[in-house]
Amino acid sequence: MAKFECNIQGDFATILATIDQGILQGSSSASLEDWSEFGWGDVRCGVRVYERYSMAGGNRVSLTVTLFGAGMQYSLSGITAGGSQAMFWKVNTLGEETFLDELVRVVNAMVPDMR
Repeated sequence: MAKFECNIQGDFATILATIDQGILQGSSSASLEDWSEFGWGDVRCGVRVYERYSMAGGNRVSLTVTLFGAGMQYSLSGITAGGSQAMFWKVNTLGEETFLDELVRVVNAMVPDMR
């Protein structure tokens, strides 16, 4: 499992649309498996679950992205899973890390000084 978290400013819908586009265009096998958006007053939450095939692991890897906040201030969390073929221990998590790198690339393009 690999994880990336940050704070980001911007329009809720624009941030999610940019992430959707970046993740789906970043890999020919990437797909948006499901999503959810809800809110209470000014507070909004968006969840996306993506999958893609990992050549390195020979399996599918998932990436869950959550955007949460209000106004123009949001917290973003991206967590990958599924990049191992071992039964008891995680080995070869390269596919998860590579998928998460796509999210980091998209966020860095939105906020260039975030590293």
